[in-house]
Amino acid sequence: MTSFTATYSPEDNKIRLYASSRLDAETYARVKEAGFQWAPKQELFVAPKWTPQREDLAVELAGEIEPEEMTLAERAAIKAERLDGLAHKRHAEANSFARRADELSQAFHMGQPILVGHHSERGARKTQERMHSAMTASTGAEKAATYWLYRATGVERFANMKNDPRTRANRIKTLLAELRDLQRGINTAHAALAIWDRFTTDEQIRHALGNMDTRKTWSNYDLYYKVDKGEITPADARQSCIEGATLAVNGPIRRRWIEHVLNRLAFERSMLGDIPRYDGELTPVIIQAFAREQGAEGPKCTVPHAGVFRLESPVPLPAHIAPEASLALSEDGWRDLMQASGYTVPARTARRVSAKPDAVPLINPSQEQAEQLQTIWNLHMVAASNGKHSAAKSNSIYSTTQATYSANSKGDYAPFKTIEIAADGRRVRMEWQRQERVRSGEPVARIRISTIGAEFYKPDALLVITDKPTKPLPIDLDTLEAAARQAAGEEVAA
Repeated sequence: MTSFTATYSPEDNKIRLYASSRLDAETYARVKEAGFQWAPKQELFVAPKWTPQREDLAVELAGEIEPEEMTLAERAAIKAERLDGLAHKRHAEANSFARRADELSQAFHMGQPILVGHHSERGARKTQERMHSAMTASTGAEKAATYWLYRATGVERFANMKNDPRTRANRIKTLLAELRDLQRGINTAHAALAIWDRFTTDEQIRHALGNMDTRKTWSNYDLYYKVDKGEITPADARQSCIEGATLAVNGPIRRRWIEHVLNRLAFERSMLGDIPRYDGELTPVIIQAFAREQGAEGPKCTVPHAGVFRLESPVPLPAHIAPEASLALSEDGWRDLMQASGYTVPARTARRVSAKPDAVPLINPSQEQAEQLQTIWNLHMVAASNGKHSAAKSNSIYSTTQATYSANSKGDYAPFKTIEIAADGRRVRMEWQRQERVRSGEPVARIRISTIGAEFYKPDALLVITDKPTKPLPIDLDTLEAAARQAAGEEVAA
């Protein structure tokens, strides 16, 4: 009866099967179907990469999977030695064929020609053919020797490359990307379950299937058409989506893949050395970056009270971080968790300096300063519109979030813009003076404005970002407001 031994090597992520005797037809077919390949020189079956199915088959045949005792470097050394042996063998054959060709060439020493019609012609031509064959064989053997030497060098170089710290660091990045992809599937399934918790009626189900991305609803692309044609009821379609999303959340296969990737990450990091514990200033941004790298969906970190950071996500956090959608830990707790997860806080990069030599700071003014500057703009419009319009229109400040501003500030016709203002609070514009374009004033700051509802004789609305820190404007608003009121009053009185 054939006995098996199964091993796994984290260095190359391969499962190997050692059989004591030749496999029967049925077992051989199962092993080949699972993706194992026969390595004749090593006398074993090897899977090119780990999968849950291959692991199950190896456990079924061998009972357990043991760690591979032979390292990648040792295996490479054995293979290189075997290839070196082939190269030496071919080199010896090349020398032998060359000596034989040289011996045969003695028949034509000093340019002895083949005597046509002589009784020696047949033998001479046979000797010539054998000489040419020996020379061709010598050349072929020499090429083969060079090839096997090249292969041997390549095997050693590949093994060294796999163990290079830079290559290992890149492999860690690849594994982290794979971890995020696996976790993203679970996050999407959680979001789909939340959608189907809200959409329960037939009308809502039809709307979701017909108007929402199939990845968000966890449905097949043709499910809507089946519902529309009456092949399946909306309730059954909803239940099908729920079952699929539930399987993605609680299914063992995806969990095993995640555990496997985490184990490989732990191995690769251990080969690079101990992960240092972060001892710098801990901020919510650092914790959010850590959670995002581990695959968390839209992580947001807050500080409910001093010394405690709370991480929250719209869906449950990755299982190796927390079993729920939120996690509150002390600073030491977060430092320990990041170290245990192998996370290294990236070094802070210097802020990029603007390429423009005359760049002025972009300022998000406070609510009070924004209202005061908006009042000054309204008064300037009153003064400028006398005699041109029956009544100048005033405007008020516009408040929004950074995300909304970023999504609506691209392009020439975007509703949100960034402008420059001078020390007198007026907008700096480009004007023609003496056949050249010049600025109407010297800018001291940049601010954001909204052009929503823009009209003639109505100033722009100054925009304030509510979720960004504020800074004071570098101008004297009180003096400017008093001057603007005086100017507006004199113009109106006139």
